[in-house]
Amino acid sequence: MRLMGKRMASQLSRTEMVAMVALAASIGIPIMAPDRGLLPALISAFVIVAGERIISRLASKNEKAEALFEDELDILVENSVMKLDTMLHCRVTRERVLAQLRSEGLYHLGSVKRLYLEANGSFSLVENPDPSPGLSVLPEWDTQFRSRQKTVPNRLVCANCGNPNPAARQGAICSNCGNKHWTAAVENG
Repeated sequence: MRLMGKRMASQLSRTEMVAMVALAASIGIPIMAPDRGLLPALISAFVIVAGERIISRLASKNEKAEALFEDELDILVENSVMKLDTMLHCRVTRERVLAQLRSEGLYHLGSVKRLYLEANGSFSLVENPDPSPGLSVLPEWDTQFRSRQKTVPNRLVCANCGNPNPAARQGAICSNCGNKHWTAAVENG
């Protein structure tokens, strides 16, 4: 593991995880069956470590190679609006995004400038320095806590994605997701 670099001790990338599992599988055989010999395990360990080092070097020098081996980051929330098509592509549910925002201490989408899904599966949040009213991230069943949120009169947002409704009227079609259900925007306060 030391030969694979310092990152092995902290957070593993996909290629590092594959290398570690392959290494464990190849070295486990001689440990369990000593009659098989140590040489095949040493050769496979060398090939696995060398392959992982080559892939890591390629990924660090070339963005296309990094995207191929590690994946790219995705924007799940942009300018206080959920990007549902990107969320579907990443297999991240709307409820998971709202839960992540709640865990960051946010109560509405207007506080979010960007929410990224990193290549390693973690979330990165960039808060909006000038929050605008937005869709509440609190669960609908928590009526007691939602009733404490301050709604903004004549300011509607899509109940599905948080896209603001410029016409401020029910029944309009959301330009982001095609939803027809709107709800009052909430703000901090």
